[in-house]
Amino acid sequence: MRAAYASTVKPDEPLAALAVGDLPEPSPPAGWVTVDVRASSLNHHELWSLRGVGLPADRLPMILGCDAAGVDPDGNEVVVFPVVPDPGDPRGLSLLSENFPGTLADRVAVPPENLIPKPAGLSFADVACLPTAWLTAYTMLTTRGRVAEAESVLVQGAGGGVSTAAVVLAVALGKRVYATSREEWKRERVTALGATAVAPGTRLPERVDVVIESVGAPTFDHSMKCAAPGARIVVCGATGGHQATVDLRRLFAMRLEVLGSTMGTAAELGALLDLMAAMDIRPVIDSTYGFTAVVDAFARLHSGEVFGKVVVDHLH
Repeated sequence: MRAAYASTVKPDEPLAALAVGDLPEPSPPAGWVTVDVRASSLNHHELWSLRGVGLPADRLPMILGCDAAGVDPDGNEVVVFPVVPDPGDPRGLSLLSENFPGTLADRVAVPPENLIPKPAGLSFADVACLPTAWLTAYTMLTTRGRVAEAESVLVQGAGGGVSTAAVVLAVALGKRVYATSREEWKRERVTALGATAVAPGTRLPERVDVVIESVGAPTFDHSMKCAAPGARIVVCGATGGHQATVDLRRLFAMRLEVLGSTMGTAAELGALLDLMAAMDIRPVIDSTYGFTAVVDAFARLHSGEVFGKVVVDHLH
């Protein structure tokens, strides 16, 4: 079957480690099922894998990809939840493409409980954007950030998959949303999504109840200063640096909560799908490539000029 996979690791040249070609069909563990993939989407997790982060040489070749939607053996249209049980991993679980083959192939094997029905009103391309970035944003806002109790949200570093998802979801939930970006064209795109876009470090007209933080060290002090009393600062990444300086006086004086968050559960992915179908929300898609152009899709993600998700259409 066709697959996009890591053939080696290249810490400084991740795209040079990417290969596309025929690999054997899935050999799933007992009880797992095989899904015919119709669409997938790319995450920075794939680029880190190509650099060798979390993917040692003894697991190569490894089919890449966490996100997918397709058709199960009974003909049902499904979304794949990418976190699978993994007794061989110290965490007891792993993401597809870490220890088990990923979604950037004609077929992928997963436990049946990882398959969630695809809402009829959403396309395969739409739902393929959701299992990693959009689920992360949804869980940060709802479960961790308790956005139902909030009126205002700040999203740091808008442009990537998680941050654009957080903007769209928070706006759809009726919150006042602010978003930062260093680039003017991204601020214009954020404004079109319904948020108030500002340059990093800008003083906001109000202190916010929830901060969505994925940048890390360059923005964390700003996140603290923008937080209202009792606010939740929810952290899912540190793309700009992981060693942030925290003013502990502000932390306790303002009774702030700093919360870590990683993806979400299968139940939360189901709730996200229900919300998007009920409110007619669509993900922000930067670009779509046929599987025959999957190398170009990776190059697009690697360029850093992405706004939203890069989708791979497996039927073309």
